[in-house]
Amino acid sequence: MNSKIYKINGIISNYLRTKSIRSLSFNLNNYVATNEPIFDYKKNSPEAVKLHATLKEFLSNKKENCDALFDVPIVIGDSEFRTQNAQYQVVPFDHKTKLARFYHADKNLINDAIKNSLSVRAEWENSSFEYRAGIFLKAADKISNEKRAEILAATMLGQGKTVFQAEIDAACELADFLRFNVQFLSEHLKYKPLDVADHTKNNMELRGLEGFVAAVAPFNFTAIGGNLSTAPALMGNVVVWKPSDTAVLSSYLVYKILRECGLPAGVINFVPSLGPDFGETITQSENLAAINFTGSVPTFRWLWKKVGENLETYKTFPRLSGECGGKNFHLIHESADIESAAVATVRSAFEYSGQKCSACSRLYVPESKWPQMKEKMSALIKELQIDTPLKFETFTSAVIDERSFDKIANYIEYGRDSAKLVFGGFYNKTNGYYVYPTMFETKDPKDKLMREEIFGPVLTVYKYKDNEYDQIINLVDTTTPYALTGSIFAKDENILKMTKTRLRQACGNLYINDKSTGAVVNQQPFGGARLSGTNDKPGGPGYLLKWASPLSVKEFLLPQSTVKHASML
Repeated sequence: MNSKIYKINGIISNYLRTKSIRSLSFNLNNYVATNEPIFDYKKNSPEAVKLHATLKEFLSNKKENCDALFDVPIVIGDSEFRTQNAQYQVVPFDHKTKLARFYHADKNLINDAIKNSLSVRAEWENSSFEYRAGIFLKAADKISNEKRAEILAATMLGQGKTVFQAEIDAACELADFLRFNVQFLSEHLKYKPLDVADHTKNNMELRGLEGFVAAVAPFNFTAIGGNLSTAPALMGNVVVWKPSDTAVLSSYLVYKILRECGLPAGVINFVPSLGPDFGETITQSENLAAINFTGSVPTFRWLWKKVGENLETYKTFPRLSGECGGKNFHLIHESADIESAAVATVRSAFEYSGQKCSACSRLYVPESKWPQMKEKMSALIKELQIDTPLKFETFTSAVIDERSFDKIANYIEYGRDSAKLVFGGFYNKTNGYYVYPTMFETKDPKDKLMREEIFGPVLTVYKYKDNEYDQIINLVDTTTPYALTGSIFAKDENILKMTKTRLRQACGNLYINDKSTGAVVNQQPFGGARLSGTNDKPGGPGYLLKWASPLSVKEFLLPQSTVKHASML
């Protein structure tokens, strides 16, 4: 092995034969999930008091022999690894604070993770659906209750989320994914092929994929990392999980909860690593069964090309599922409620500093309504507190890291020359990576501010002549290569119907008189097409089938005595 490895065995117990998990009392066929209620964290509420205490505890957590608040290992099977290639996750709004020290696995360790997962694949894949479901439902309950404050604190400190953004992500959406995936599984299992009279019995079995699934997670949603790894595992697959370097602590807490709730060692291996090392290693393995990815278009394309280059070496055709972001639109018609559209646009564009794949980043407004909408949006922005998320009244905080900060700052400077600055334009990284909500007005609807994904709090507006709405629909559809989310604001029902039909391919999630963000599991299954991804819709029932290899079983019940058909007699 190229780098020195520090190994600790037996840290995490193997719950594969835990009696309490094996002897489940619930009936999978009757399981119905509900969305996790959102806590409001009002001042002095029990949940606010507990979360403040947990944040304080986390910030004073520094341990001996560690120059960060937390130490996050690589975990393969039942063993922890710490290499000499130490990395740090810093607090985005206070980047002098090292939140977590973690370690990049080299290619040898990544291969070890693959081998370890494959060694437990058969036993896991042959275990009952009830057994697997019980583990993930137990994890959902733990995330919703005793671990809620911890996973929110890790998400707030590590990913710079406000309390509300952390709550809807790390607590609610993650628990929803775990629970509704079990419900979706139960619905799939109800399918029964037709039998034929009394001589043929037919069945359909859902197997796991033959090989391993590689899960590549983003920084911006703790829930996405959890779902990328657990949805395939629920279907009987083994998973090698690469968390984002800038979300490593919250991801590790999710992983630990899964293990505490009975997930056997090796079913999901936790392997922080450099993207190229991970990508090259997984795509060179003959046992690659699938890649479950959320991230950038260039990275997903690179992985797809690597799979193509190695296609003849695989035992099976690998499945690729990807969600790659967007350049999402709000289209305002002259019949719209402008004040409502302004509120929705501010929330969509600037909550979590625009670091949502679904964030509104291009706005189309009729000329006659633009003065009213600009005034309303400017007034709303002035009221917002841009500060540390440790203050619960903060609307949004810093962006994730220096690389993102510099990229966004470059777009802002470009916008100063190519467009008109409406508000914002400020950024500072002295203490944290702060970018103030910024809006430009452009006269060029094809400017790169309208075409390219920025992934930051930068919104560009194009005002159009009121009588050009018909042409604007085509413009919305053709300006960018993305097709993730979009919103139409209008009171005129005929306009809504016509616009919805013509923008049918322009997004995977369409909103009517609402912001383009905020998809909820089993309410708005999420995903888009074109360069936004493969549109497999996590949060909906079809997503689980991506991770299953169905087996049709025919049983013939009568003895066979002739090879001749009736026409031959």
